[in-house]
Amino acid sequence: MASLDRFPLHYLAAFRAAAQTENLRAAAESLHLTHSAVSQQIRGLETALGFEVFTRQGRRLVLNPAGQALQRAVAKVFAELQAGVLAATQAHGKTAQTLRVTALPSFAQRWLMPRLPRWQAMQPCISLDLHTSHQVVDLEREGYHIGLRVGRGPWSGLVTERLFHSPLITVAAPVLAHKLIGQPVAALVNEPLLGDTEDWQEWFAGLGVKASPVVVASFNDAGVLLQAGEQGMGVALARELLAADALLDGRLVRIHAHMVDLDAGRDYQIVYPEALRDDPAVRAFSDWLHAEIAALQQRLTETATADR
Repeated sequence: MASLDRFPLHYLAAFRAAAQTENLRAAAESLHLTHSAVSQQIRGLETALGFEVFTRQGRRLVLNPAGQALQRAVAKVFAELQAGVLAATQAHGKTAQTLRVTALPSFAQRWLMPRLPRWQAMQPCISLDLHTSHQVVDLEREGYHIGLRVGRGPWSGLVTERLFHSPLITVAAPVLAHKLIGQPVAALVNEPLLGDTEDWQEWFAGLGVKASPVVVASFNDAGVLLQAGEQGMGVALARELLAADALLDGRLVRIHAHMVDLDAGRDYQIVYPEALRDDPAVRAFSDWLHAEIAALQQRLTETATADR
């Protein structure tokens, strides 16, 4: 690999966009470049590195392990660069501003809120006006800069960036989890199950277990589902990334390695009006979100490796 003095750093923007969208055409649109230009930059990056960073699956680009490692570093660098741009802007005399964000309550509670002190420390001159709702908000009509949504999109007039794809995993409070770890999968059928019945049916079917799971409680909010699991109500089938902090600090324990891999229509997305595509504050918050997701995924991977 070439040294950084001669490394084609301008290719990293194309890599970052392709990693976020998993599609060359969408990446090209986000960068205002042609499809072929982005494709050439990705190939140039891989040539400079000496190895591939994507696995090609038809039109979809999927990060391989090397690409995932690079993405974590690139996400962090872009977040820090955006912070520097805003700091320079503020030093030049620009006034403080408010960034209006709308998100699902579960995402705000379980993932975003614990990380906001880091955002505040990085961007003290940008205050957040955070709105939580299960309803899809019209960003432009309601005056929001950024929306954090679940779905595939596209949404008319909005730029969409994929934030994360997170499978469903089985978790429970420590006392219940340690009783079940190592037991036959069929034993879970007789335990109090929390979540969506169809998701549980898919989870058991994926292990070849014929079962008619009975869910004792379902919730319209993933944050409440996880809270019920933490309080010992039963075994929850929940998104790994929303459960991540509780897993890392021991409030929840993963019971089984098997997971339900959600379809792309249930991915978390960052959306913002086209007119704000190059807004420094919007770009800084978006890059910070990507960097935080990458850092958390790395911690989960390291923890899983250490537990083996």
